[in-house]
Amino acid sequence: MGIFDKFKEAVTPAVQPVTNELAKKETFTFGSLPESLSELQALPEASLDSPFKTAALSVLALCAYGADKNIGIEMLNFLKGPQPLSPAEISFLDDRFRDGQWYVPFSYFKGAKPENDYTPSTPFTLEIESNPNSGLNEGYMTLWLESGGADSKRQITLRRKGDGRWFLWEQFIMVGIRTPKSKDPWA
Repeated sequence: MGIFDKFKEAVTPAVQPVTNELAKKETFTFGSLPESLSELQALPEASLDSPFKTAALSVLALCAYGADKNIGIEMLNFLKGPQPLSPAEISFLDDRFRDGQWYVPFSYFKGAKPENDYTPSTPFTLEIESNPNSGLNEGYMTLWLESGGADSKRQITLRRKGDGRWFLWEQFIMVGIRTPKSKDPWA
C-alpha cells in the first residue's frame, strides 16, 4: 500500500449506500371512512407505529375535514401529536375546501379519477410508497401517494417521536389536481 492509498482511506467518508430495500409500497383498505375522532382512533392504524399508517390516516382525516372542519381538525391534531395544526395550516386547508376542492383527498383512493368525479372504489384503498431517499433525514420519513388527478406523486412527511410513534409533520397532498368532469367546463 502506497502513501496515497493511506491518505485516500483517511479522507473517504463512511457513507452507507442507499439501496432499493428502502423502497416499498404498503396498501391500506378501509370499509368506511371515519366520521369522528373516536372512529379514527379505533382503527388499527391509529397505533401510529409506522409512518405508512400515519400517512394513511392523514388522508382519511383530510376527507373528514372537507365534510366537517371541526372533526377534521380534531383528527389532524391527533395525527400531528405534540404539535397541533398551526393557524397557517388551518387557513391553507380552509382555502382549499372553500374553493370546492373537497375531492382532492379522495383522489388518492384507488379508482378515483376525474372521469368519475373522484368517486373511489370500495372498499377504500390507499397505496403509499417510500423510495430510497425517503428516510435520509434522521427521525423523518417522506412518503408518496398517487392521485388519480395528477401526473406526479404527492408527498407527505412524518416525524418520529421518541416513543416510536410517527406523526404528521407536513403534507403536500392538498394541492391542485385535474378538475372533476362534472365541474370542468371544457369536458
